[in-house]
Amino acid sequence: MVTPDDFDYKLPPDAIAQTPAAARDASRLLVIDRARGALEDRAFSELPELLRPGDCVVVNNSRVIPARVLARDSGGRPVELLFFAREDERRWRALVRPGRRCRVGAELLVAGEGGARLRIVGVTADGARLVECLDGTVEDLMRAHGLPPLPPYIERFATPTPEDRERYQTVYARPPGSVAAPTAGLHFTAALLDRLRRRGLEVHELTLHVGPGTFRPIKTATIEDHVLPPERASIPAAVADAVHRARAEGRRVLAVGTTTTRALESAAQADGRVRALEGDAGVYITPGYRFRVVDALLTNFHLPGSSLLVLVAAFAGRELILKSYAHAVRAGYRFYSYGDACLLI
Repeated sequence: MVTPDDFDYKLPPDAIAQTPAAARDASRLLVIDRARGALEDRAFSELPELLRPGDCVVVNNSRVIPARVLARDSGGRPVELLFFAREDERRWRALVRPGRRCRVGAELLVAGEGGARLRIVGVTADGARLVECLDGTVEDLMRAHGLPPLPPYIERFATPTPEDRERYQTVYARPPGSVAAPTAGLHFTAALLDRLRRRGLEVHELTLHVGPGTFRPIKTATIEDHVLPPERASIPAAVADAVHRARAEGRRVLAVGTTTTRALESAAQADGRVRALEGDAGVYITPGYRFRVVDALLTNFHLPGSSLLVLVAAFAGRELILKSYAHAVRAGYRFYSYGDACLLI
């Protein structure tokens, strides 16, 4: 029986990155060789030289939306909403706090220019609220009043800075829809991507809109009992074909991030061929999973007991990952969204 405690590790609070590195590619990179169990401390800017010509690099181009909106209830008390899924232009699903004051029928107010009245019109099975915007669209409301949805372990998450609006977004972000950044991609610059291409690597884009379920801690007795909600994904046919061609020619497929990994593996057929996808990515990857597509993984350091850490452990082995994380703590790596990266080869 594999439990969440099997994916726990000790992390000093000062190891959690509170700000991004001075430059995107100035972060550190821990190279984890799965076959040899070896670790090597490098810099992210060295990534092109650490990869092979012909490698097929796949990134997640989803754009983080300004999903966090602050409102007041009918008694003037603060309510926080995190919009995460569109039903139509006026109705979105949202997480709300405190939920006890947001029962069906409750009205909320976002004051100021571009503000709006909101009404709770439903409750989903997982406790999220269906919120209707009575004045304009939810997208307009987020544009006027939305904040970047920084994770709560960043101490200023309630008051993001202008820098966060830029840096909590990849340089290749395009289709809006994520409520958290695909953080492995935050390290890339346009110049570094050009260096990859000049070295003979392919770079392809898919989309997976990161939902709130990805970051919920596992609270079930075993990790297998945990339910990981699906996330919306899009893999164009040309990208699916490029991945298949790389595998057929014996070239590595490098997934940039756990979100890219989930999308590719959700779209994989039994023989490893990736099909074009327009819909849900629903695979939940735990130890024992047989990876069909991904040969190498670039990712950040993840929270203890999270489904993301479980995925990484499934890819490289729990013992090696915990050994790597212990080394990273001792060596002063920076953890989580604005932190350093790992390359698992």
